[in-house]
Amino acid sequence: MLEHFFQCPHCWEEISMLLDRSVNQTYIEDCEVCCNPIEITVKFEGENLVEFRTEILDQ
Repeated sequence: MLEHFFQCPHCWEEISMLLDRSVNQTYIEDCEVCCNPIEITVKFEGENLVEFRTEILDQ
């Protein structure tokens, strides 16, 4: 597991997330500060994080 820090695209607060290095994925998670949904895309090559992207969902 890898702890990754990033800013919420809704409230701009810094939050952290544990990422599983064994899987590339896109999923939706609510911000732990403002509770708005964030689409998160995570890609690894081996043990290296090569992409981490957050997007605001159309509501």
